[in-house]
Amino acid sequence: MSTAQPLSALSADQLASFRETQQTAYDELKASGLKLDLTRGKPSTEQLDLSNGLLTLPTQVNDASGADTRNYGNLQGIAELREIFAELLWVSPDQLVAGGNSSLTMMKDTLVDLVLFGGVDSPKPWRLEEKVRFICPVPGYDRHHTLLDSLGIEMITVPMTPDGPDADAVAALVADDPTIKGMWLVPTYSNPAGSVCSQDVAAKLAAMPTAAHDFKIFWDNAYAFHHLTEDEVKSADILSLASAAGHPHRPIVFASTSKITFAGAGVAFLAASPEQVKWYLGHLGKGSIGPDKVNQLRHAEFFGNAEGVITHMRRHRDIIAPKFAEVQRVLRERLGGLDVATWTDPVGGYFVSLDVLPGTASRVVELAKAAGVALTPAGASYPYGNDPQDTNIRLAPTYPALAEVTPAMEAVATCVLLAAAEKLSAGGQGR
Repeated sequence: MSTAQPLSALSADQLASFRETQQTAYDELKASGLKLDLTRGKPSTEQLDLSNGLLTLPTQVNDASGADTRNYGNLQGIAELREIFAELLWVSPDQLVAGGNSSLTMMKDTLVDLVLFGGVDSPKPWRLEEKVRFICPVPGYDRHHTLLDSLGIEMITVPMTPDGPDADAVAALVADDPTIKGMWLVPTYSNPAGSVCSQDVAAKLAAMPTAAHDFKIFWDNAYAFHHLTEDEVKSADILSLASAAGHPHRPIVFASTSKITFAGAGVAFLAASPEQVKWYLGHLGKGSIGPDKVNQLRHAEFFGNAEGVITHMRRHRDIIAPKFAEVQRVLRERLGGLDVATWTDPVGGYFVSLDVLPGTASRVVELAKAAGVALTPAGASYPYGNDPQDTNIRLAPTYPALAEVTPAMEAVATCVLLAAAEKLSAGGQGR
């Protein structure tokens, strides 16, 4: 449904009629027996099938150096795979670690090592600090927040803009507060807003003065190659920017093939200054004798080179771009012009960020659940699950089939409209 005027401009009688119409539509929705899921940004079966060639690889057991990948050793990962992804991530292969299947595990290990031992530029371990805090751009990634919370690290929010986090707000916070030890940033097609950190913002973050000498930027480049259009955005080269600014140890870059090949059987990467890579491997070596190099070798064979990764990701785009287009179509046709919601139209990544009327996001999720459509909990994109305005909902359309995206989004739109009508009616809206 679309009208020429916002809901807030309706008369009391018009609003009552609108609410009744949406209630009827919602009742019909509940009776239809839907069972749909838009909760997590997972690759679909069709996407996973793109990488089935891995199941017959590798065709040999020795890496380029002649080492047997089935045996112990090579904590940094095999050179041929590091060379492929070093080119894609704008780093030197010597500054890149290829690990297991989870970049989140690498992030956790890095944080734990900083807490227990301090970093290469830390005056003391973070556990000896009276307080440790991190900046979290919002909306952001819930697992980043959960990880910090599990370690007792307090979180401070700054707004995420289309060009990345509000760099002026970040700079103001870190300038005089030594308890702020770092920040999260998904620089390319951020989760969930789809923002791309501009060169200017990245340069400001790399160069800004910080009261904490060992301030870290956790540069989680999870969606670096996950384009939805032919305009394939390039990530800012944060390592070079930071080094040029005199802060070579500030950024730690993370990436993985989780949404490139197999989500549960890929390869994760960490890049940093040479000293910081040595620091990371030194701690990693206390609990590991080496990663799954057979898996790394099959990935190197599967891709062949950096261009192989790019070509592969274009096949992903062909599958998921129509789903994102359908999300936009339904939101535009059902909610456009009513002033009850705004949403992102990302050119990459895995999510659409939907902002509904303040105070209604939880109600939308509740209504959707009762109608058989699972959504990410309201507030999940904010630290501690607390969205102060109760307005943000993360939509993840990649996993369902295209034929399921349409009814799921139609259901979401109905729930948004009903929740908005309830809110406006309760507030005495309507002239």
